[in-house]
Amino acid sequence: MDKHSKNLKKLILVCLAALLINILPVFSQPTAIDLTGIIDFHAHTGPDSRPRGFNDFETVRLAEKAGLRGIVLKNHFTMTADRAALAMTLVDNLEVFGGVALNRAVGGINPEAVRQLVRFDGHRGKVVWLPTFDSEFYVTRAGSGEPFVSVIENGAPVPGLIEVFSIIAENNLVLAMGHSSPEEALQLIPLAKEQGGNHILVTHVFGQDATMEQMQQMADKGAIMELDWMAVYTNVVSLDDYVSAISAIGAAHFLISSDFGQAENPDQATGMAAFILALMEAGINQAQIDTMARQNPAMLLELD
Repeated sequence: MDKHSKNLKKLILVCLAALLINILPVFSQPTAIDLTGIIDFHAHTGPDSRPRGFNDFETVRLAEKAGLRGIVLKNHFTMTADRAALAMTLVDNLEVFGGVALNRAVGGINPEAVRQLVRFDGHRGKVVWLPTFDSEFYVTRAGSGEPFVSVIENGAPVPGLIEVFSIIAENNLVLAMGHSSPEEALQLIPLAKEQGGNHILVTHVFGQDATMEQMQQMADKGAIMELDWMAVYTNVVSLDDYVSAISAIGAAHFLISSDFGQAENPDQATGMAAFILALMEAGINQAQIDTMARQNPAMLLELD
């Protein structure tokens, strides 16, 4: 299948997903995709310093309307625990969580940023991402020459990182690897577990150039790995690669997310529906979908 045909196929899937979750219910007809219980662990929203298609309030209303169980608001440059608490006042049947990404805007590897995430009213701060756009791996790979935030120096975790891991463990937060390299992730996962951390997520593992062998090692170390629809939607990753990884390593070690919210893209619920439809069309069964879209995200967020 050529690139044009693949792009057309993804466009059809997105349109079909939007139809199924927004139009068919009006006529009380059964739908091919049920988003009940689905949690999107990677939702970008406005206000932001990057163009976003939907603000916090619009995002949670659309997610609730579509039947999602929960959503995690992510911003690369500011904490979202407070925004999640405010957004959650607008919905009755949706869990809204936030977190903080340890980029330069919050002081990099800054334990105090994590402490304040925990203390904010509403207690919706649940995820701590290691550096993303400011990570050493991301900046170096891009060749931009921009300043970066290291997580490992001279073979050891940077000052403050073990303290961050300890705060995460004490408060049952989720440690997400951000845009760390696979080698960094494999070194840090055991260190986080030594501090008592039980909820570890490797952020869009394919986007971090992990090999299948490295993904198996991450799974063996007890981490959950994220597969995001955005990477397939933009032709960065092949859906076939996702299917191969799920089949080889097991759905128990993955979660799926939209990573949507960009100004040019549909809403997150439409993205999740399109992702699920694509996976099912590729041979992933309902039990595997439930594990990756319902059970593993709920486990990490301690909803069950």
